[in-house]
Amino acid sequence: MAERPTTNWRTCIAEEAEELAAGTLAPECACMAGLFPEELLTSTDAVFDTFESEFPGLGEADEAQIFGVVERVVLALNAVNEAHGESAYETDEREQLCEFIDQSLTEHGVDIVALTARHGLGRYQITDKWRKW
Repeated sequence: MAERPTTNWRTCIAEEAEELAAGTLAPECACMAGLFPEELLTSTDAVFDTFESEFPGLGEADEAQIFGVVERVVLALNAVNEAHGESAYETDEREQLCEFIDQSLTEHGVDIVALTARHGLGRYQITDKWRKW
């Protein structure tokens, strides 16, 4: 099952906190909690809760419905990013978000490669039309 990026980010925050507590990481080198404040994590998870609620029947959905699901999740992530000063998701995070969307769709019966090819897109361009992060 595709793992939400927020799960990874929370793990990194916890690991960094352990290193700080153990004294193996200098406080001035700690950055994870600042990069991923709880409000960002909670907002991103709320977007993915909605996204995941659309999975049942997705493998039998028509292309317009699938693109609609992608559009909605991307626009919702755009809103989270905007609410965080347009800097919620950096390059690595963007890649994780796109990978989660791709894996989730694939796991629920969507042939991303064939779908995007029929629309003149590369596999990893499925979010590009709406993505501002």
